[in-house]
Amino acid sequence: MKTDIDIHRHDHFSFDLWLTLIKSHPEFKTKRVELFSSFFNVDKPIEEVAKAVKYYDDLCNTINEVIGGNVDTFEIYLLILNSLNVDIKQLNQDNFKEFYQKSEDLFLEYKPVVIFNELHNFFDEIKNQGKTINILSNTGFIKGKTMRKFLINENLDQYIDFHIYSDEIKCSKPNPLVFQEVKNQIRNQEIQMDQILHIGDNPIADYKGAKDFGFSAHLLKHQI
Repeated sequence: MKTDIDIHRHDHFSFDLWLTLIKSHPEFKTKRVELFSSFFNVDKPIEEVAKAVKYYDDLCNTINEVIGGNVDTFEIYLLILNSLNVDIKQLNQDNFKEFYQKSEDLFLEYKPVVIFNELHNFFDEIKNQGKTINILSNTGFIKGKTMRKFLINENLDQYIDFHIYSDEIKCSKPNPLVFQEVKNQIRNQEIQMDQILHIGDNPIADYKGAKDFGFSAHLLKHQI
């Protein structure tokens, strides 16, 4: 995969995460649905819970991309629970914080699979040329703070100059404010816009969003 990206032509590299560098562990989503159902005492068949989780995950991701904001993780929980006829008025922030901690533990146990070929070597190659790297990811169920823990555990954080997650800045790709945040955080403010390359798998959020802002962009297509 890395041979598609010419690192000599650019000075800074911005990477999407999901389906660009990583994909979910094959068992994680099933385990999370089971946890969700048991934790919130959902009185529905597990297949119905799984369907609701996927529906609202996809919907909120689309809302984020179209509106450019960020639907909070706890709001996604509420939408799912309401659709499953759980009495959400009996719940509070502490319930959601406790569930999130359990789901984070599950996520780090059933950790994502790195799909970008020889990622450590590729990041090494970039850094050895004195160039810089950031992560730029829209988030939904999995918050930025959890992704940081995963990247530290994978010894990938050492290569990353800064991270930008939609739940932390309250806006999502392709909102130009997200790409402006990348520009603002690059250490060398003399870098020209087209010397900044954003790499992602989403034609709208990643490729068009970056190009419209003035960055260079690379649309990555894995054979997953």
